[in-house]
Amino acid sequence: MTKVITTRYREPGSHSEKEDWSGLSAEDGSSSAPGKVQVKSSDIQVGDLIIVEKNQRVPSDMVFLRTSEKAGSCFIRTDQLDGETDWKLKVAVSCTQRLPALGDLFSISAYVYAQKPQLDIHSFEGTFTREDSDPPIHESLSIENTLWAGTVVASGTVIGVVIYTGKETRSVMNTSNPKSKAGLLDLELNQLTKALFLALVALSVVMVTLQGFVGPWYRNLLRFLLLFSYIIPISLRVNLDMGKAAYGWMIMRDESIPGTVVRTSTIPEELGRLVYLLTDKTGTLTQNEMVFKRLHLGTVSYGPDTMDEIQNHVVDSYSQTHSQLGGNTTSSTPPRKAQSSAPKVRKSVSSRVHEAVKAVALCHNVTPVYESRAGVATDAEFAEVDQDFSDENRTYQASSPDEVALVQWTESVGLTLVNRDLTSMQLRTPSGQVLTYCLLQTFPFTSEIKRMGVIVRDESTAEITFYMKGADTAMSTIVQYNDWLEEECGNMAREGLRTLVVAKKALTEEQYQDFESRYNQARLSLHDRALKVAAVVESLEREMELLCLTGVEDQLQAGVRPTLEMLRNAGIKIWMLTGDKLETATCIAKSSHLVSRTQDTHVFRPVTSRGEAHLELNAFRRKHDCALVISGDSLEVCLKYYEHEFMELACQCPAVVCCRCSPTQKARIVSLLRQHTGRRTCAIGDGGNDVSMIQAADCGIGIEGKEGRQASLAADFSITQFRHVGRLLVVHGRSSYKRSAALGQFVMHRGLIISTMQAVFSSVFYFASVPLYQGFLMVGYATVYTMFPVFSLVLDEDVRPDTAMLYPELYKDLTKGRSLSFKTFLVWVLISVYQGGILMYGALVLFESEFVHVVAISFTALILTELLMVALTVRTWHWLMVVAQFLSLGCYVASLAFLNEYFDVAFITTVTFVWKVSAITVVSCLPLYTLKFLRRKLSPPSYSKLTS
Repeated sequence: MTKVITTRYREPGSHSEKEDWSGLSAEDGSSSAPGKVQVKSSDIQVGDLIIVEKNQRVPSDMVFLRTSEKAGSCFIRTDQLDGETDWKLKVAVSCTQRLPALGDLFSISAYVYAQKPQLDIHSFEGTFTREDSDPPIHESLSIENTLWAGTVVASGTVIGVVIYTGKETRSVMNTSNPKSKAGLLDLELNQLTKALFLALVALSVVMVTLQGFVGPWYRNLLRFLLLFSYIIPISLRVNLDMGKAAYGWMIMRDESIPGTVVRTSTIPEELGRLVYLLTDKTGTLTQNEMVFKRLHLGTVSYGPDTMDEIQNHVVDSYSQTHSQLGGNTTSSTPPRKAQSSAPKVRKSVSSRVHEAVKAVALCHNVTPVYESRAGVATDAEFAEVDQDFSDENRTYQASSPDEVALVQWTESVGLTLVNRDLTSMQLRTPSGQVLTYCLLQTFPFTSEIKRMGVIVRDESTAEITFYMKGADTAMSTIVQYNDWLEEECGNMAREGLRTLVVAKKALTEEQYQDFESRYNQARLSLHDRALKVAAVVESLEREMELLCLTGVEDQLQAGVRPTLEMLRNAGIKIWMLTGDKLETATCIAKSSHLVSRTQDTHVFRPVTSRGEAHLELNAFRRKHDCALVISGDSLEVCLKYYEHEFMELACQCPAVVCCRCSPTQKARIVSLLRQHTGRRTCAIGDGGNDVSMIQAADCGIGIEGKEGRQASLAADFSITQFRHVGRLLVVHGRSSYKRSAALGQFVMHRGLIISTMQAVFSSVFYFASVPLYQGFLMVGYATVYTMFPVFSLVLDEDVRPDTAMLYPELYKDLTKGRSLSFKTFLVWVLISVYQGGILMYGALVLFESEFVHVVAISFTALILTELLMVALTVRTWHWLMVVAQFLSLGCYVASLAFLNEYFDVAFITTVTFVWKVSAITVVSCLPLYTLKFLRRKLSPPSYSKLTS
């Protein structure tokens, strides 16, 4: 009988203390024999054992049981889950990792308890129990024992048991359903259309009232509703949709932003109304590439152009050391005594460089991996591979890209990390000699202590050294002779470099043994374990020797700094929402000039309770015009208790940086911004963890980059580089909004003017419900005769694209909605009433005897007035606009010969017809042209000052 892992769920009505937990147990099953079977991801069930190879994506949330790596751990990539490109170290359950063979997993009796599905991707609680051992083995499970769906295995082959599938996985729970998006312009036009509908009803009621309710008044009311129906701009939606399609075509054809794709053609105007831009960091602002830039020793500094000098110093130092070791067989105690008094002796530059490079090469959590090795290699195979210095298959895995950049730099200057396991490290010198160091203790980096350290023993000399590196704020009180440290850290920070202070301390065997006993005792403590362990470590962190200061650059994407500056000048507030660490996010915010150099930064202290949040918010309230940096945990507490107060304070900041944010938190921040401010928001990102944020924003922009196309496909607009967002907003967004505003109001004007003429006509003839124009004239008015010139407004532009890029301040006016408002709407209503009245009264005054002459004069003047009004609205002529004008005019003139039932051909060919039409048209349009001229001279708009 075979043992397989299957699912056992608790009944929903259970009232035990663990009713929120689901269990996995080993039970008898005879349906299949043990072995590997390929299955679809959709067929995976809770309790299945899943094998995932290197570079494969994990299909479901799993507990990590076993790996082919001999260390019992593996690295995974989580960039599609939390946006971090740092590889995460995961540890297999120890009792299953120790099983002699893979097949033994089928012969054990065990179960896993896992907490109910939840959103938090950074925590997990569970237990693993093996029942067939005596006594039963119980192991606690934490986040380091899990493999979430969507992550990618970066090393070895892993085996896990599925605990969550489908909608219960962390990645799916952090993804929101997309909502249908409607542009603000469309909503505003809907409001104006409602106002026009009320005007239609009111005008019809007034006409019936003035008529005196004679006869069946309700029938006359319906007739007036039909006669004035042109007030409702039925063709508005068609014109706008065609315009939006034209804007999308223009955007995708723009050679300045190649590769841009418009996936949602309904909201291009939203790009011109944005107030808040929320951006991801990793892969959006940065290139995901760390480069070592500077090494400072206190009296000498090395930059990119002097790295060869460091390499020469390293080669010389190890050549001397190798020759000394070759001829010296004495004990290693004297060298340790000399080293302990080293701070009192002035070392040579070569010696100091050597010590600094060695410290950087040893103090890290990087593991070298060789692609040529499959699974677990023997020590002999490992040594053989490592002797090949030119092995191009070596890659470095670490929990931070900074660590990899430092190790790659030490390799470039001659000191190469060739092997690392849980107990030792091997470095290769420039001469090819392999140095082995025993890893005695490792103290990992945390955001609280902001430093990490290792204690190593050199096997060749038996020297024990404590190496430590960390942020300058954490290391300045630990190291000796640091008078130059603060100034140089400031200099590097101004260059946008991420700084690390490196120090060391020589230990005797007695000192280390004393530390180890106290350290192990603290780790076994059941009460205040973390505090006791920290106290023991801190006892060692005293009077350390300052070795160097390193500067690493997280390379920004091309054009990020000028783009952010342009957006800031355009009045757009930029928030950075990232899943990365606080220190990394802060550094990128400063180096990208998201936070200007002269701007103060308020780092929101970690809070866990309502009282702490209240105190910290009060402290933040007392600061003015400073950027805010806050972690996801603190943000969650503030939003829970003081949502309104926090959003009010945050919206006043010139820039906000939210770090350690989950995808759900990103989407929630976007939603809260929209609710509390009522302003338009835009989210931009490149990873799967940005999809929820992109879909929650009024306008979503995805970058197609190294992290795949998930964000790009989910976004409304897709670009290839962050710098393209500047032109997308200040050129295309601005133009699209102004064009649609003009187009929408002109379509309304076109209906209002003919309705005004109908109202005047009915009033003159005793409020009779008789149509002024019939048949083809009414159909052709909004189609053949005026459609092309009016639609050609989508080609209009008030300033050239290069001018809009040069003066992004022009963008600010758009956020106030002045191009389309009730004020501008009323202006167009007054224009329509004036022109409609002039056209109708003029025709009635000037016509001679036959009614058909009134129709001919008024309708011809109406068409000419509409064409002239388009010309009055245009700010920059395009050749297609000219074609549209003459084409429409030509179509109307040609149709006069075929519309005998509406026009007297003999009359329209006379000079009398021409001068009457010309006079009425001039009277209706000349005042508007005069007002436009005076306005440009006396109170010109901002854009006209740049074009005049």
